[in-house]
Amino acid sequence: DPERAQAMIDVMAVRTRFFDDHLLASTAAGVRQVVILASGLDARAYRIDWPEGTVVYEIDQPDVIAFKTQTLAVLGAQPTATRRTVAIDLREDWPAALQAAGFDASQPTAWLVEGLLIYLPPDAQDLLFDLITDQSAPGSTVGTEFAPGILDFDADHAREMSEPLRERGFDVDMSSLVYAGQRHHAQEYLRDKGWQVTGSPSDALFETFGLAVPVAEARGPRGEIAYIRATLAGWLRTASHRPTARWCPSAIVACCRRSQSPPQPSAHPPRRAVTRRQAAKKAWAATYPAGTNPADS
Repeated sequence: DPERAQAMIDVMAVRTRFFDDHLLASTAAGVRQVVILASGLDARAYRIDWPEGTVVYEIDQPDVIAFKTQTLAVLGAQPTATRRTVAIDLREDWPAALQAAGFDASQPTAWLVEGLLIYLPPDAQDLLFDLITDQSAPGSTVGTEFAPGILDFDADHAREMSEPLRERGFDVDMSSLVYAGQRHHAQEYLRDKGWQVTGSPSDALFETFGLAVPVAEARGPRGEIAYIRATLAGWLRTASHRPTARWCPSAIVACCRRSQSPPQPSAHPPRRAVTRRQAAKKAWAATYPAGTNPADS
């Protein structure tokens, strides 16, 4: 279906442009360290014209990091910023690995969480944003997106839409890789954590960028995506507030304690948050024991 294929291309173009603009706006405001979580084959460290002194940290599994680095080297591509790779699975202690690579939590950071949230259990999504907040100085920014269709995800519809891909040899059941069901809206959760948040519905971005808004049938089972940009400016980091996350091996969700946290809204009291993380940790560890990969399931 040419119309559906063009809609998929335009969706990726809109998403890429939004997150490019997010990072460029952050560096224009003076941010000089960027962290791309689950960076995959993201090439922004190579293709964006970064301001002098910018450091881009890419976090992903070792094999992914190695493949991209080697492929781009063969092509003769050179980073346009200081590129530092952090080869680690997000189920492990990635904040410690990030700091070991030179990350400075006392300086503002532009975080990019693109195309990741639907592949995380709900409590893992919450913990990811908790840890980002812990590692963020005032002036830090987050760019991410939220797919409301994941709340009532229709797996059968997803398989039906991916049938043309399977006919062409791309035999991957995407519905088996996502975590459907109720979860916090990323925009609301970040706001409750003290971030100043703005959200842009994808239809508005299509119009802004001069592209045709796709019909409902071409959107896919994720629905109209909300693109989110957040800025942390509500509290000041002090020597008594330092990241103190403690990780349990081979689980992305672990019990986390802090010596002192910025004011927490009543919508997410600490006791309830710990309970959610403990429950998610047990469920994740039971489903994916140490040394396994959910993508292999």
